[in-house]
Amino acid sequence: MRSLKGRFDLIDWNRFRFWFQISCFVLLVYGGYLGLDLGKHLPTFSCIYNTEARGGACYFSVLQHQMAWPWEKLFSVAALAILTGFLTFAAWFIALNKLWCGLICPLGTIQDWMTVLRRRLGVRYGRYTLGQFRVLAQIKYVLLALMFLIPLGIGAGWFSKDMGLPFCMICPARIIIPTLDLNFTHWTIDFSTTSKMVLTSLGIVVVGLFFAGAFIKKRFFCFFCPMSAFLYLISKPALLTLKKDGDKCTRCGDCYNVCDMDIREIADDVKNPRIMMDDCTLCLKCVAACPEPGALKANYAGITFFEATEAGFIKRSQKGIGLEQPKR
Repeated sequence: MRSLKGRFDLIDWNRFRFWFQISCFVLLVYGGYLGLDLGKHLPTFSCIYNTEARGGACYFSVLQHQMAWPWEKLFSVAALAILTGFLTFAAWFIALNKLWCGLICPLGTIQDWMTVLRRRLGVRYGRYTLGQFRVLAQIKYVLLALMFLIPLGIGAGWFSKDMGLPFCMICPARIIIPTLDLNFTHWTIDFSTTSKMVLTSLGIVVVGLFFAGAFIKKRFFCFFCPMSAFLYLISKPALLTLKKDGDKCTRCGDCYNVCDMDIREIADDVKNPRIMMDDCTLCLKCVAACPEPGALKANYAGITFFEATEAGFIKRSQKGIGLEQPKR
């Protein structure tokens, strides 16, 4: 086991991550054609509107549908179905924590590809100030709250049933993921009701912001993602964790330089061993970039399987991987 971990510590993490993302992308976006069905309770944006091709579906679609039940049904024995669905979702999540965001989510993978394209085109990207970062970090929680409150309002009769699955209607996955299967039917505005017109219009605007934002900021959409917020709120029992030994940290900033989410605490916080912040996607690029042995570790069920080592840092640096140029 120790020998296997030693080899993993030396791994070309960016290459491993690239192929892992490709594999997950194919399985989630096209897995249906391979007979794969991982169910409808996945903690990632494998869109339910990708009807034939998907290998599984995002839990948010099911959750919104259930939360919009009439209240007499919602607060009856039928609510056991919601509990069962949540427990299934939680089991998926506890197994991998926010690795679902960093390595598995199709929208996350697309944003990483956009970053590669941006670099090749020589487009400079921006950074947020600490004040901007703190404000933006709250938006996903507002969206998460609305994702619960609007369906509840539909069930109570306060809002029109035409709103359907309100978050799904504005989520960029509803348009982007089916398009990858050559289904362009969601690139339209539904004028049948005012609610549908507003939501489908917003959906197209959000897709535009999704792609434009990727040329301004790495993982732009992840800052506003309610799934990321939801996962962080229930992350304590997760088996996969990111740990930091502050006594071994020199605050060199290499981890911050590679962080797609601009999480300053990954470099500056030397007191908190549980260093996974709410915006962290657990991509583990920080571990690969850290030159201080044992300063950063990825654990599974309490067992370290990947940690910062001097040999790993030198090997990745010599290959030009694991470290990036300072943020521009």
